[in-house]
Parts: sequence; C-alpha cells; structure tokens
Amino acid sequence: MTPIDRHTPLAAGLDTFAVVLFVAIGRREHEQDSAISGLINTAAPFLIALGIAWLVLRAWKRPTELRTGVGIWAIVVSAGMLLRHFVFDDGTATAFIVVATLFLGFFIVGWRVAFAAIVRRRSAAAV
Repeated sequence: MTPIDRHTPLAAGLDTFAVVLFVAIGRREHEQDSAISGLINTAAPFLIALGIAWLVLRAWKRPTELRTGVGIWAIVVSAGMLLRHFVFDDGTATAFIVVATLFLGFFIVGWRVAFAAIVRRRSAAAV
C-alpha cells in the first residue's frame, strides 16, 4: 500500500475551497439565491469531478506537485462541465467555460505554484 503524502488533507481542502469559492462568487455575481442548498447544487458537478480527478490521478501520492494540479484542473473543468450539462441539466455557455477554466486553473494550479515557491525558499534558507 502506498503511503499518503502528509500534505494530502491540506491539498484536498484547498482544491475543494477553490471549487466552492468559484461557485459562491459566480452565484453572487449572478444574484442567485445565497442559500447553502443552491451553493451545493451548483457546486456538485465540480465537486464530483474533483473527486474523480483525485481518484484517477491518485493525487494523495503527490498532492502538491504542479503536474498533479494541472491534471486535477483539466479533469475538474472537463468532467465538471460534462456532468453539469448532461447529469445536472444546467448551462455550459462558452463564457462560463472560459471563466471556469481560468478561475479554477488560477486557484487549483496557483496554490501549488505558491506552495513550491515557499518550499524552495525554506530549503534555500536552511542551507
């Protein structure tokens, strides 16, 4: 059995936060109901896609690697849009796809870039 990286809870939490933040901001910008049930319904296809991404990529092995983040991002956007359209019967307008791709990429990949920079800085300071 492969050990789980010690940063797995942090990584899973940050990825989940990125998805929920994306949905919360989108719902607010479009003046939709701010009830938790609406947030959950809107986030569901992307959270399911996030779970799929983590399983397919076995992200718990290297959750903070940039390559893992890029894979998670690609799966969350593509599978999330497919689920949203075909399973949840919601819209997937081109503008929505573009915004989702940019926002989720910035946050899902971005926190990993920041994490790597912090690790490099700490390693350099320790030498």
